[in-house]
Amino acid sequence: MTRNRLGASVAVFKPKPQQLLTTIRSLASDSSNVAFTEHALERMELRDITTPDALLVLRTGDIIGDIEPGRSNGEWKCKVVARKRASREVGVVTVVSQLGRLVIKTVEWEDM
Repeated sequence: MTRNRLGASVAVFKPKPQQLLTTIRSLASDSSNVAFTEHALERMELRDITTPDALLVLRTGDIIGDIEPGRSNGEWKCKVVARKRASREVGVVTVVSQLGRLVIKTVEWEDM
């Protein structure tokens, strides 16, 4: 339960994976909707994963694991995973914000 602007209790339901994935793919289709945290950028450089690689994962991958509430009401956090061009799988941990943006928390190789 959470409270709305008027202070009333409101039940918050976790989105279904396919529903959240549709939102992620739609937002990721325009890279101006995607923000990378400093941590994500550092990890991408360390792991030799490019911004186009991460965007491709968001646009074509699948949600793996749990969908968790974000820090703010209406935010949802999940990991989207896709194979990088017949290579290894890349995981992108993202938060879908209420403001219609994706915030990338980290990017990682799935086999490490």
